[in-house]
Amino acid sequence: MKSIRLKEGKERSLLRRHPWVFESAIAKGGADPGETVRIDAHDGRFLAWAAFSPVSKIRARAWSFEAQQRIDATFLDRTVAQAIQARQRFAIASDGLRLVHGESDGLPGLVVDRYGDTLVAQFLSAGVERWKDVLSEALLAHTGLTRLYERSDASARQLEGLPPATGWLRGDGATECTIREHDWRLTLDIATGHKTGFYLDQRDNRLRLRDAVARLGLQRVLNCYCYTGGFTVAALAGGARQVTSIDSSAPALERARAHVALNRFDAGRAEFIDADVNASLRRLLEEGARFDAIVLDPPKLAPTAAHAERAARAYKDINRLALKLLEPGGVLFTFSCSGGIPFELFHKIVASAGIDAGVDGFITERLGGAPDHPMTLVFPEGEYLKGLVVQRKGSTAVGQGGL
Repeated sequence: MKSIRLKEGKERSLLRRHPWVFESAIAKGGADPGETVRIDAHDGRFLAWAAFSPVSKIRARAWSFEAQQRIDATFLDRTVAQAIQARQRFAIASDGLRLVHGESDGLPGLVVDRYGDTLVAQFLSAGVERWKDVLSEALLAHTGLTRLYERSDASARQLEGLPPATGWLRGDGATECTIREHDWRLTLDIATGHKTGFYLDQRDNRLRLRDAVARLGLQRVLNCYCYTGGFTVAALAGGARQVTSIDSSAPALERARAHVALNRFDAGRAEFIDADVNASLRRLLEEGARFDAIVLDPPKLAPTAAHAERAARAYKDINRLALKLLEPGGVLFTFSCSGGIPFELFHKIVASAGIDAGVDGFITERLGGAPDHPMTLVFPEGEYLKGLVVQRKGSTAVGQGGL
């Protein structure tokens, strides 16, 4: 077994069972891509078994912190089984759910979503790439399914020196899927949709929007970066009279329109705009438009902390415009899915946007990803999705009650 020796003082994170070893922490040693290595402290003490990646800044990702553990097919099969069993303890109101969430489930770089009878996997690190066949068999064995599609085309894979890979790993057939989420149905294409096909992490937040619309009687809703209309459907399900949805992807908007029809809502209650969100917010403000609820769910603007400053300006601008468009008593659901923007910074950005807009509001909820996208005690990086629900101060003109 090949070994990696760390520099003195660089063992602290592994002693806390954080799974990452950065290139700068390594004194000597190396291995082939994905090969299992022993990680030792500078004095030779065992720290972890890890998968080695010779080109990534995250040079090794820990499989286990137990010296007697063998990293083999049996270990990986058991770890997959534990991840799947954990989901049975969550109350998930959908047949679309995340079964494996990378490091949080002890499988660094592996993401697996289930859409009905179909699994979709992303192998995003050298370690899981090396064990792809073993992991594929374990996933099918522990779910009882026969269809597994690969969507290893995320940018994170390039950082590992791996080429993109997509297509059926097991089974075949149509890539269109329909899932049930709460009281509505949604469709996706696992071959072309974002991520593995859909944003499952927002499942519970869509339900929160529906409940807020229903309780407060919010009638005019603006859904920005609407993608295929999940929040649009939620607002309509809550009873909104008019939902305006904006996105710059025509195919996504077509699917969003189809979702309105699929769930039997009146098409006249839904308006779709194919345009840039920032420009649209400015135009709506100039036109004197106002909304009782606004959803801001932009794409990832800061994948790492190095991008945070530029992303912060973009987040601040759209939140400033949205708060100006919001009626007193109205509600803003604002999100960041950027790993490089921690929650406290996101809060400060939205607060600064409110100051510039001349608007104050009550933060009634702090939101995150659905429970099948877990953050663990030792891996806080699992918390990439963060959101705030802000109720604008002022006389409530849109119903009664609170969030």
